[in-house]
Amino acid sequence: MIVLAAPDKFRGTATAEQVCAAIAAAVLASGGQIRSRPMADGGEGLLEAFGGANRWSTVTGPDGPDGAAVLAGWRQDDAGLAVIEAAQANGLILAGGIEHNDPMAATSRGVGELLVTALRAGAERVLLGVGGSATTDGGYPAVAAVRAAGVLRAGRLPVPVSVCCDVATPFLDAARVYGPQKGAGPEQITALTGRLAALRDDYEREYGVDVGALAGAGAAGGLAGGLAALGARLVPGFATVASEVNFDGLLAGADLVVTGEGAFDRTSLAGKVVGEVILRARSAGVPVLVVAGVVRDADWPDSSELTVVDLSERFGRDRAWTDTTACVREAVAEYLSPVRGFSA
Repeated sequence: MIVLAAPDKFRGTATAEQVCAAIAAAVLASGGQIRSRPMADGGEGLLEAFGGANRWSTVTGPDGPDGAAVLAGWRQDDAGLAVIEAAQANGLILAGGIEHNDPMAATSRGVGELLVTALRAGAERVLLGVGGSATTDGGYPAVAAVRAAGVLRAGRLPVPVSVCCDVATPFLDAARVYGPQKGAGPEQITALTGRLAALRDDYEREYGVDVGALAGAGAAGGLAGGLAALGARLVPGFATVASEVNFDGLLAGADLVVTGEGAFDRTSLAGKVVGEVILRARSAGVPVLVVAGVVRDADWPDSSELTVVDLSERFGRDRAWTDTTACVREAVAEYLSPVRGFSA
C-alpha cells in the first residue's frame, strides 16, 4: 500500500511536518510505503510545505518599532523562488495571542521588510502567505516599507509576487470579519473599518488599483490588498502550493491519502488544506483518512471513501492536545490494521 501523508498544521500542538512523521511511522510499521508532503493554504506552515526556512532576517515585529524585533525565517531556492510566511513577522502568536494583541497598533511593516530583503537577495518571483496575522492595518506599513526601500519600478513590484489567500473577504470587511479574532471590540472594529476605507481611496489614487473590488483583498486584515496595490497577484493558497510542490504527482498511484488539522469544521471545506485534499483525492478515486484534533459540526460528503477520526473523542481532549502526534500515529495504525482490511 502506498500512502500519501498531506496534512495541515495542528495549530498550537503539532506542525504539519511532525504530523507527517507520525503518519509515516504508522504506515511503515504496517509494511506500507509512505510519501510525505506537509501542506499549507497560505497561513502558518507555508514554509514547511517547501522544506522549511533556509534564511533568517531580523525585522519589525507586530508590536511595531517600539516593540521587540523578531527573527523571521524565509526561504529562497536556486531557481530564484522566495517563499515568505507573513506570520513570521506579524503573526498573532508573536503578539502574544488575542489576549495581548493591540489590534489598533499591530503592524505589518515587518512583512514589507521581508519582501524587500528577498528582492535585494535576487528573488525572481515571490510566494507570500498572509494567514495568521495580528494586523488589521490594510497593509499600509508593509507598503510604506517597500516604497521607502526604493525597490519599486514605476510604483510596482519589480518581480512577480503571488499572495496566497484562502479567503475571498473584501478589503472593507477585513475588520468586521477578522477583528474579533485579533482582540478588536465593536468600537475598534468601526475605527479600523474607517481606516481601511481611507486606505482604499489612497491606494486607488496613488497606484490606480481599486483594492475594494478585489476578492481576497481583506485577507490578513487587508495586507493582501495593500500588496495588490503594488502589483501583487492574489491567488488561491492551496491550489498555488499544490502546483508548486507537485501534489497531483504525489497523489498519482497512491492507495490512501491521510490528511488532518487541529479543528475540522465547515470552514475546512472552503478552500483550506483538508477540504482541498479531499476534493483532489476523490477526483482521483483515492480514499481519504482525515485525522483531526477535534471535529465540529462538519458537513462533509457521506462516502465510504472518506473516514474522519476525532482525536479528542477517540483519546480524550487532554491527550489529544498534549500528545497529539502519538494520537495521530495510533489513529492511523488502527485504520491500517488487518481487522479493517487495510494492511499492506
